[in-house]
Amino acid sequence: MPRASGEPSSGGWGKVAAVLTVVLLAVGIGALLRTEGAKPVAPAADDALPSRALGLSDHRRLVRQLEESGEHRPGQGARSPRTAAGPLRGVTHPLRPAAPLRLRIPGLGIDVPLAADGHGEASWDEASPAPGAEGTAVISGSGLRLAGLQRGRTIEIPRADSRTAVFTVVRISPGEATGREDRAGRAQLRLVGGETAVLARLTGQRRGR
Repeated sequence: MPRASGEPSSGGWGKVAAVLTVVLLAVGIGALLRTEGAKPVAPAADDALPSRALGLSDHRRLVRQLEESGEHRPGQGARSPRTAAGPLRGVTHPLRPAAPLRLRIPGLGIDVPLAADGHGEASWDEASPAPGAEGTAVISGSGLRLAGLQRGRTIEIPRADSRTAVFTVVRISPGEATGREDRAGRAQLRLVGGETAVLARLTGQRRGR
């Protein structure tokens, strides 16, 4: 039976099918290549987890090292340098009145009994407060040599209540002039010996004489 004009032959249909097959294969291969070669824009959550965990671990390690070195505490800033332990830091509250027993000045090697009658190497003026109590206590002695005393040095007064009042020197003056002394709520000591007058403030206490 003769074919209608313009209708492709069996050979033509075969060529069309071959071309379509090639085109489909090329499109599929290209899509596959693009899929395999594509890189994610951002790391997945699982990929990011190790780096985050590592950073947190490093941070904790740093904090732990700082804590062990004594330079950082949670909720606190950098610590100030450590100060020496003992009763000589800051101003303490006045003590209850108690009779003084001795005068000690470690920096000068002085350790003498205190008399209340004006005799002896050093005596306490009973008209003044007891050393360590509120106000300015007065101790004097013609035999005391205070010229070598310096600011920041300590003076110790063992007392009858089994406490030792510790004073820190704040002013050294010639003669008996020590400037303004009385301060409300503060315990002070005026020490006069020879041509030297010393003003000291109560900065600590300890039990025992």
